Amino acid sequence: QVQLVESGGGLVQPGGSLRLSCEASGRTFTDAWFRQAPGKEREFVAAIRRNGGATQYTDSVKGRFTISRDGAENRVYLQMNRLNPEDTAVYYCAATSRRLIITAMHIDRSYDYWGEGTQVTVSS
Repeated sequence: QVQLVESGGGLVQPGGSLRLSCEASGRTFTDAWFRQAPGKEREFVAAIRRNGGATQYTDSVKGRFTISRDGAENRVYLQMNRLNPEDTAVYYCAATSRRLIITAMHIDRSYDYWGEGTQVTVSS
């Protein structure tokens, strides 16, 4: 069983930036970030694979968010720039030890391990 711990959330003004971090207790192959806003379903944000680093993003964050990983330390990051109020949500780190195909990376049931979430609030 792999434990995931997120950090880096907080309150930021529109147009600002935050960097989320997810630390895994063990080795994972595909990692992702999802988010859930109040009253809405959980949605995919971004994903990345080990060994080659293939990435995938939801359209609303392309060009603003960047997912990356430090394989040596089992950490995954989400750099979020040009934040807007619609980005307000609880952000969850997800991971699996399997190499997911590209078409499965955005599906939440593809992931076996989940963190507790970190709150991101974008407000003036």
